[in-house]
Amino acid sequence: MALLGGNKESKGSSVEINIIANGTVIEGKVVSQGSMRIDGRVIGNVHVNGNLTIGVTGEVNGDIEAKNVIIGGKVNGTIVVAEKLVFESKAVIKGDVKASKLVVDEGAIFDGKCVMTSASTVNKAT
Repeated sequence: MALLGGNKESKGSSVEINIIANGTVIEGKVVSQGSMRIDGRVIGNVHVNGNLTIGVTGEVNGDIEAKNVIIGGKVNGTIVVAEKLVFESKAVIKGDVKASKLVVDEGAIFDGKCVMTSASTVNKAT
């Protein structure tokens, strides 16, 4: 797992982006205070306080909680998003989702239930 810095927020602190590279397999719970990109495989739950991107080669077998999520790969588990959830065209999702906003690109596969609610309600549920 690599930690990249250099970008700055308006308050002057660095923006943390954790990357799980293609070919990497992590078993267990993954927690990040910043944002994360997964191009490898995670077997376990993922909790990200920032944004989560799952690339086309990325795969998560577990539940996901994050502020915003973009999925281009595979997810098997429940997804709870405070703000916006995006399923890109090659995404394959098996599990229920809860989000304020949902974008599904043509070609995405989604097998589950969806509950759309305000961000404040999603935050209280997590």
